[in-house]
Amino acid sequence: MHERKYTHLPHIDLKEHYQFITFRTKESLDLYMKKLYASTLTNKQKHYLIDKHLDTSGNGCLIDGNTAVEIIDYYRLKSGDAFELVSICAMPNHVHVLLKQNESLSKIVQILKGGAAHIVNKNLSRNGAVWSRDYFDRAIRDEKHFEITYAYIKNNPLKAGLEDGGLRYFGIYG
Repeated sequence: MHERKYTHLPHIDLKEHYQFITFRTKESLDLYMKKLYASTLTNKQKHYLIDKHLDTSGNGCLIDGNTAVEIIDYYRLKSGDAFELVSICAMPNHVHVLLKQNESLSKIVQILKGGAAHIVNKNLSRNGAVWSRDYFDRAIRDEKHFEITYAYIKNNPLKAGLEDGGLRYFGIYG
């Protein structure tokens, strides 16, 4: 009998719960990140190292400050039905979103990625896939986890030293 080896944990799809979602541009997946994906590190360790790498990598940087503003405005406009937007930062090659889930996670990610891809492609006068097929999600466990995640999203553009960091963040609590 052939034993399957799963490399990804199943997504936790919980309506009426808060979710932290991260997705990255297709072009950001360089050799270093591919090695991390294939490593035996825990998913938490992988996610930390991938985010750290993306904050300093120039690969797949398709989102400038103006595009970030458009993506944030689009998410704010879409907030209310499938999800309730709490916080977002649109980094040059990845996006972090904290939201309350009202529909299936796959539908929400389709809305988030699809709308943002349209904006990126329009602004760069191009066509084609923008995002990596995968995404990272984490169900928020409690109030402390919510606060840590909110602060992480808020501070990510500043921590990465982005000059236009103020344009790249929105949060309902400032």
